[in-house]
Amino acid sequence: MLSPSRKESVSLNLIEQGRGYANGKQWRRQSCWRKWKQLSRLQRSLILFIVVLLLICGVATYPSLTERWKGFSDRALREEAELKKDSGLKPFVLELQEQPGLILPEPPSERKVPNKRGPPLLQNRQHKKGNSSSALLAEGKPEPKNAAEENGKPVVSWRGAMIEADQVTDSAAKGKADAEVEDTAFLEPESVRLEAVKEAFRHAWKGYKEFAWGHDELKPLSKSYGEWFGLGLTLIDSLDTMWILDLKEEFEEAKKWVATELSFNKNVDVNLFESTIRILGGLLSTYHLTGDSLFLDKAIDIGARLMPAFNTPSKIPYSDVNIGAGTAHPPRWTSDSTVAEVTSIQLEFRELSRLTKEPRYQMAVNEVMKRVHKLEGKQDGLVPMFINTNSGQFTHLGVFTLGARADSYYEYLLKQWIQGGKKETELLEDYLQALEGVKKHLLNRSSPSGFMFVGELSHGHFSSKMDHLVCFLPGTLALGHHHGLPAEHLELAKQLMEGCYQMYVQMETGLSPEIVHFNTHSGSAQDIDVKIADRHNLLRPETVESLFYLYRLTKDRKYQRWGWEILQNFNKYTRVPTGGYTSINNVRDPEYPSPRDKMESFFLGETLKYLYLLFSDNFDLISLDKYVFNTEAHLLPIWPQTEGATV
Repeated sequence: MLSPSRKESVSLNLIEQGRGYANGKQWRRQSCWRKWKQLSRLQRSLILFIVVLLLICGVATYPSLTERWKGFSDRALREEAELKKDSGLKPFVLELQEQPGLILPEPPSERKVPNKRGPPLLQNRQHKKGNSSSALLAEGKPEPKNAAEENGKPVVSWRGAMIEADQVTDSAAKGKADAEVEDTAFLEPESVRLEAVKEAFRHAWKGYKEFAWGHDELKPLSKSYGEWFGLGLTLIDSLDTMWILDLKEEFEEAKKWVATELSFNKNVDVNLFESTIRILGGLLSTYHLTGDSLFLDKAIDIGARLMPAFNTPSKIPYSDVNIGAGTAHPPRWTSDSTVAEVTSIQLEFRELSRLTKEPRYQMAVNEVMKRVHKLEGKQDGLVPMFINTNSGQFTHLGVFTLGARADSYYEYLLKQWIQGGKKETELLEDYLQALEGVKKHLLNRSSPSGFMFVGELSHGHFSSKMDHLVCFLPGTLALGHHHGLPAEHLELAKQLMEGCYQMYVQMETGLSPEIVHFNTHSGSAQDIDVKIADRHNLLRPETVESLFYLYRLTKDRKYQRWGWEILQNFNKYTRVPTGGYTSINNVRDPEYPSPRDKMESFFLGETLKYLYLLFSDNFDLISLDKYVFNTEAHLLPIWPQTEGATV
């Protein structure tokens, strides 16, 4: 008698004979699988072991296999480049590889300074993609020896720094060696650091001058320009940077354009906030640096043309002004203005009143602050993001952030108090109360590493979302401490600075995304998550701004090292060979970060300026006891005590 399994086999075979060729192939696959399943576990393991062994032997026998694969990949990139050749838009990585040798030194990750911190996986990826090899190849130099063999001495990692093994023979020696590395890890002399920023500015200016001269923004990849207001925004935003960097030739050609070409008599709508911080602030700053009345005259012209924005029922200004027609209006879709826009124009208009002896500018912006001070809807000093220009009341209540639409409100509370000689106690009270609100509602730590960050609050629910814009806060806290506020402000600044730094080093390109989400649940594998839509980098200045303040006030060179890393990564992933730097879409893809073809004016006006000041050891260069920076990094004088807070 047949066993049940044999009966099943005979039955299936009879059925199979009546089926077509295609079904026959399927049956053969099923039959092979059945035979495999009938093998014992030991037999299957032995077969798999033999197959894996054969594969390993095959790879070992043909060591050029990976090179062949790489050749296929390189060929594909070359073919893609040829396809795009006619349009002038070569793949971004190829453009960077083809640029001529830079005068910049290798980034610190290749020069025995402390390694970037972050999850081990990201550290490995960063090491593998390190920009020294490509830069050295571009310069025609041989690659350096393996770190373990350099100078004929073994090298080991000690607390994040690469030092020679014979320096760490015992615990006392280790401590001493670590202190020495910390003191000398930043190997580039000051002159090299400063020249690196100058070179970056010249490169950016080269693209602007050649392809976008007199226009608002450079599009470096398409070698064209974009207009926002049609007022030479990048040129005006860059004036004081050129003066501080001692780029006399570039400054003089820009000054000539301002004198002969810049006119505000245009039938064009401009944004009150952006025009104030970039154009009015830039002209006032340049006037104070140079003493040239040309820039003051232009500042008075644009300031007067912006005043119609304050003609509202509530005295809360409209967001948009037609500087030619003398009219103002809210955006088409709402009667609201953002709180940051209406409370971050005070420094500039107050200074304009002081210089012109016309009180109307300061009266208009002071009235805004008085009304916001009295408004209901705050939560422990934190303000909502929107305010209605008709009613003068907060809207969208219950949502609190230090990011977009609210950020510089907090910054200007402190800076107005400093600007006016520390006499306007209402401003200081609002600032201190807001900080208490931040500590109570928005501060948190990530998991697993415990990095401090500032989240958001929405109707009582905490969100771990943090904009890169929030990284202004460490610098503002440090500035407050410098002007007499408690030491705990500086300690909080240091902890938040670490969190902002992690937003860079935990990305594969070493550049921060626009928005991150910190993980707060215990057992998280990594501290930071980034949504696909938030992975862009706009060349923003906030982190290097705070690094500048922290270095000025602590003299801790790690902040210079962090800024140096950021500059190197800007050069690697955003620099366009023909001139200029571009925003990118994906900081998590070092192979193709997806350039956006846009250089924001604040890259020259803020980012490079703060990097230059960060790398300078001359603390009298723009003294924090004499000047206060507006939110676009344009400097304005702190008023003499005899003048007080009013005109």
